[in-house]
Amino acid sequence: MLSIGELAERAGVTVKTVRFYSDRGLLPEAARSAGGHRRYGPEALDRLRLIRSLRTLDLPVGDIDRVLDREDMWEDVIAGQLKELGSQLAALRWRRAALHLLGEGTAEERADRLRLIGALLDGALPPDTAAPARFWRRVLPVRLPARQVSWILDAAVPQPPADPTPAQVLAFARLHALVTMPCPPGHDWRPPPPERDPEYRPTVLYDGLGEAYELVAPALRAGRAPHEGEALDCFVSAYAHAHGARDTPGFRRGLRLRLDRSAHPVMDRYWQLAAELATPHTPTLGAADDWLRAALTTSV
Repeated sequence: MLSIGELAERAGVTVKTVRFYSDRGLLPEAARSAGGHRRYGPEALDRLRLIRSLRTLDLPVGDIDRVLDREDMWEDVIAGQLKELGSQLAALRWRRAALHLLGEGTAEERADRLRLIGALLDGALPPDTAAPARFWRRVLPVRLPARQVSWILDAAVPQPPADPTPAQVLAFARLHALVTMPCPPGHDWRPPPPERDPEYRPTVLYDGLGEAYELVAPALRAGRAPHEGEALDCFVSAYAHAHGARDTPGFRRGLRLRLDRSAHPVMDRYWQLAAELATPHTPTLGAADDWLRAALTTSV
């Protein structure tokens, strides 16, 4: 049997450390002396060394307790630690790129960039997509089916790069500032429903737009100029069916005018910044919509 001092000496730790692990239940004592002092069996030395090894990996005491007593918890604990470590590494990469960004430009530019970065980054975590997702939920029509909201968010919200460049940090910070700025009094991000059109069905519109954006993607990746074809027909058909109308030359002329009037500088800026964050050869929904609108103008 080992006293607490003998156990500490053999393990190369302090008595305070042994007492701490013992009080937490990680290092059970085998008995007590006549004077009430703790006594430990020979197996306690190996257990204490294992605890120290796990602590060198920054494993929390609570997780150590779980893996020591339950062999089947190893995979879950390790997976959780790897996920947390990945998040910490991503946060460090963002901080590194942000510091490089602040080292560039004039004093006035640095002050503006520092304000943007301060609103975006939390030192312990990389940025997330919560703010852009909330923005789109305010923009989309009310009561869209969950499946439509899901694909629109997946396609419209850029993911923060795991290892960003300084330019991408600036673009994401500007995007965050854009989607979190307050609406002017009396305004709403959500476009108003079409007037005098009780047949308007936004679900039909967004289903058709999703198909049209997929059809136009190859032309965008190939760098082809806007032109008539299947993608444009699908695009116009989406609007026509959503309004209970037919695709006619007159409808196309009216649609072009309506789309021109609905253009919004905030959305234009959003898609500019999203394009800076997009992976190569991956067109944004904004680029697809611009291409199809230009093709519509050509067709009429």
